[in-house]
Amino acid sequence: MTHVSLFHGARDRLLAGWRNRAVTFKAISFAMIGVVNSAIDYGVFLLARALLDSSAGAMALFASIDGLCACGSGASISLIAANAVAWIVAASGSYIMNSSITFAAESGRKLRWRAYFAFVASGVAGWIANTATLLIAAEVLLLPVWLAKLIAILASFVANFSLSHFVVFRVRPKSAVDAKGKIEAE
Repeated sequence: MTHVSLFHGARDRLLAGWRNRAVTFKAISFAMIGVVNSAIDYGVFLLARALLDSSAGAMALFASIDGLCACGSGASISLIAANAVAWIVAASGSYIMNSSITFAAESGRKLRWRAYFAFVASGVAGWIANTATLLIAAEVLLLPVWLAKLIAILASFVANFSLSHFVVFRVRPKSAVDAKGKIEAE
């Protein structure tokens, strides 16, 4: 039995997908669902940010967090908190729609807790890309927050699609069952 590295396996799947146009169509579907989720993400972000910034209690909490860790201003921590709330809501919607549409063949159009948690866990990379881009754009490049958030959403698309396609919803070999009923391979 030969061992195929993760890199070579991913590369082979990518090349096969491009040859069959499967990746292109999935990317288009993922992007269209992403537009819907981006609107949800953006709306929830703006609402959460407005609510957090207008809450004296939330701003006091963020200031005390800054005092404990010196990890950013209260305004920066408010951006991170609002972004986290928006991301959780959007990631949940994305999982449901992508399981049902984009990766329907791989998921069997069934929602599973294990797949949901894998999807959310893999989406952490997208959230990190989103948050880092948001902070750099808003606080280093001094772009308006609304524009910084839009750029951050675009940055996370690449990470999210790649991980969804190659990790969460990848085609797995069929399980072989031996004569005793034990699963030999996954």
